[in-house]
Amino acid sequence: MPDPSLLILIPAYNEEARIEPVLREYAQFFGTHYSGKFQIIVVLNGCTDNTLGVVQRVAVEYPVVRSLEFKDPIGKGGALIEGLKLAALGDYIGYADADGATSPAAFLELTKHIGEADCVVGSRWLPESVMHQEQPTLRRVASRTFHLIVQVLFWMQIKDTQCPCKLMRRDAVEKIHSTLCIADLAFDVNLLVSLKRAGFRVLEVPIEWTDKVGSKVTTSLFRQSTAMFLSVVRVRLIYSPLYKLLRPMRPLEAWIYKKLRAPKPLSAPQVQSPKPGKSAASGN
Repeated sequence: MPDPSLLILIPAYNEEARIEPVLREYAQFFGTHYSGKFQIIVVLNGCTDNTLGVVQRVAVEYPVVRSLEFKDPIGKGGALIEGLKLAALGDYIGYADADGATSPAAFLELTKHIGEADCVVGSRWLPESVMHQEQPTLRRVASRTFHLIVQVLFWMQIKDTQCPCKLMRRDAVEKIHSTLCIADLAFDVNLLVSLKRAGFRVLEVPIEWTDKVGSKVTTSLFRQSTAMFLSVVRVRLIYSPLYKLLRPMRPLEAWIYKKLRAPKPLSAPQVQSPKPGKSAASGN
């Protein structure tokens, strides 16, 4: 019996220099090592370079690769929220970064654990994890500080909420999709909190990881970290009676996110459909 169908989402922002070998490696590896149907969909988030052209070039050789393009910046979290709308395309839905920090072999390992949980999270902070290239010291400190904040706010007992390597069952995605509203890098916290609150089981497993040079998080660490902090506080407030009382402060919230050059959260814990002319999907 073949493996269940698989949808792999790869959010991308100006990745023309790095994404081609990643797409080729994933397409070749899963074509050889995964017996079920699979698709790789790159969700382009306001790219100003030739990322789309690169994806389309790879798609000619590997039809399992497709693109979903949004002309305006919607953030990495926003790109994943849009990509998860395609959950019907797979029994399992997962995502990984465009820089190849997670190898296809490491991603495949997640599929071996999905029978134990509704969501499998790759973790860089478990003792059994293999780190081929450590993150810079400052980023590790920021990561552990953020983890402490998330733990205090939500008490989820997940060591690495931010690892961009996760796999979920389709029914779990469809159940919690309307609660996803964080468009920046704190999206992962929004996702995991929603899954936990809906009663789905989340399993954290070791992962093989290679930190890549040129990370957009490292180059704008303070700005990204501040936006993420604000977003996790917002997620916490969503589940608080105070949330409705804070509605008059939305203009201030929007101003702060704009100053941080970060995508502001959706105005409510409900996914908004893209406006006509703002996005276009292309199947390659």
